[in-house]
Amino acid sequence: MDRHTLQKRTKKFHIDVIQLCEKLPKNAAGYEIAKQIIRSAGSVGANYRATARAKSSKDFIYKVEIVLEEADETHYWLEIIEEAELIKGEQIRQLIKEANELTAIFAATDKTAKANNKQQSRIND
Repeated sequence: MDRHTLQKRTKKFHIDVIQLCEKLPKNAAGYEIAKQIIRSAGSVGANYRATARAKSSKDFIYKVEIVLEEADETHYWLEIIEEAELIKGEQIRQLIKEANELTAIFAATDKTAKANNKQQSRIND
């Protein structure tokens, strides 16, 4: 998957999470979960976008690790929404699937970037 496609996908993920949050109950739990998940989902897209401006391979790895952490956090909040039965149906299942896929993509990216960085370090030594 190329960078542009993944940027669009992470932005869509954030928008889909925002739209899901409109369906959360209008109570303390709903507001707190919405605040947390909107922040973490937004961070996935914003920080992935920032990887394009990484100053070095170490900076890229650092930024990807943030994306990975935020994707996993978003996945957690989606599971809470589903398991607490705050929202039921296909929309929540699809977002959980997407969060899982994004987490896997960024875990693989992190692993590959670290391996490449290690190999490059050996070449330069």
